Amino acid sequence: MDTNLGDVVSPQWYEWHSIEWRSVNIRVRRLQVRIAKAVKERDWRNVRQLQRLLTRSTSAKALAIKRVTENRGHKTPGIDGVTWDTPSAKRLALNNLEPTGYKAKPLRRIHIPKSNGGKRPLGIPTMRDRAMQALFLLALEPVSETTGDVNSYGFRPHRSTQDAMMQCCNALARQHSPQWILEGDIKGCFDNISHEWLMKHVPVERPVLNQWLKAGFVELRKLFPTSAGTPQGGIISPVLANLTLDGMEGMLKEHFPRRRKVNFVRYADDFIVTATDVETLEKAKSLIQTFLAERGLLLSEQKTKITHISNGFDFLGWTFQKHGGKWRMTPSQKNQKRFYANVREIVVEHRGKSQQLLITKLIPALRGWGMYHRYVGATRTFAKMDHKIWQLLWSWAKRRHPNKGRKWIKRRYWSMVHGRDWIFAHGEFQLFMLSRIKCGKYVKIRSDANPYDPADEEYFEGRLNKWMVENAKSKINRIWHAQQGKCPICLAPITPDVEWDIHHKVWKTLGGGEEEQNLVLLHGNCHRQLHVRGCTQWPPVWLTGQT
Repeated sequence: MDTNLGDVVSPQWYEWHSIEWRSVNIRVRRLQVRIAKAVKERDWRNVRQLQRLLTRSTSAKALAIKRVTENRGHKTPGIDGVTWDTPSAKRLALNNLEPTGYKAKPLRRIHIPKSNGGKRPLGIPTMRDRAMQALFLLALEPVSETTGDVNSYGFRPHRSTQDAMMQCCNALARQHSPQWILEGDIKGCFDNISHEWLMKHVPVERPVLNQWLKAGFVELRKLFPTSAGTPQGGIISPVLANLTLDGMEGMLKEHFPRRRKVNFVRYADDFIVTATDVETLEKAKSLIQTFLAERGLLLSEQKTKITHISNGFDFLGWTFQKHGGKWRMTPSQKNQKRFYANVREIVVEHRGKSQQLLITKLIPALRGWGMYHRYVGATRTFAKMDHKIWQLLWSWAKRRHPNKGRKWIKRRYWSMVHGRDWIFAHGEFQLFMLSRIKCGKYVKIRSDANPYDPADEEYFEGRLNKWMVENAKSKINRIWHAQQGKCPICLAPITPDVEWDIHHKVWKTLGGGEEEQNLVLLHGNCHRQLHVRGCTQWPPVWLTGQT
């Protein structure tokens, strides 16, 4: 095994848990910032040179392997049956992750359930192919974030459905806002993007991109070729789709004067266009059809429609409507029905299980759905849903004890908690109530903010700080602020979308307690690194003297 890790670790360390992630993150970040700067200057030759430098960097390769071995699905193998679930496997993968001469393997196709009861095909790449995509994503994302449509919000760092929701509000809620909306739906977007268009326009090394696009998939031991679409199940697919659809917003702005009030909001392959009249939207639809046709895509005639704001429209799980001059955003009926069906399924599946287990299964579903909708007018919806869930749970309890009376069942399964009666609880386990969520106003990301532009660094730190204040428990919040929002091992930000743990500076087995002074927040991998290396003191010896 080659033990020369070059720019990753100190000479004395040759194992996965010896990698100095602090240096890794700094090196990769610096190159990404340089790529974004070159893109802004339209210096595409320099962009290609910097991308090549990054994808050959051992630091970037280490980060790519770290990402694919920590995300969801990392224990699901591809067609070769290989998973990288040990430090030695990751270290070997680091040695062998080489873009030159790279050959992608076919995807393993499986079928997963859809919300409507059907099944959706999903391709599973091998770990090596996932890591190669993650590696090139590090070089491609600074490009896509610098050139992307300003009102595109799907599958982009620091952007969310809530940002898209607020942009809809900005465009439609005012007194003199446009009244007509084109609801756009692209037919099978990810499966039909033209390979020829991708090969011509995506700034990725052609031989590598061609390997992903032409890898094919295996189902029932038979190989099927792929002639269109992005790599199914691939970590790079969402960015390839965004690069394909970027430019739509700029095209519309060029063709229509401001008085037409043409606004554009896109989340992945779902989008809306606003205007003052139907004729403008018909022209916009024609332009979009031409734009998509060049990329091998079509609008769905059944799902693409023009709607007046008084009738309302559904977008990303919400209903947007203005009636009598009053603007409303609420959870859509379709979204509510889907959520209730999910809750009901959980309750039915736990008919013979304990109350404690049922509560632990329901809490994530309730909290996740409630937090998603907390920035729209959901107060009444939450109260109604709480009641419907109570009815489900009452039926669950009655079924368990058909010969017991109402008072006995209430005493057995419901309690008074903090002055509130009828709380479904068992000891310290109590069901999360949607009506306890305080609905508020979401602060949308600045449309032109770029996470790879140093000028926006303070802006993104401020948004992350606000999120921690609103969401983290007080103790965690104070520790996070004391660390300036960074992991002290690798110096990378601790954000909501990464794995992080609480580490005891003095181990509990050595007498350490739970007081704040003895606690530190670390990334999950950094935390494992400490324990694998047996570091019982804080700070670790190898960090002493580093900046």
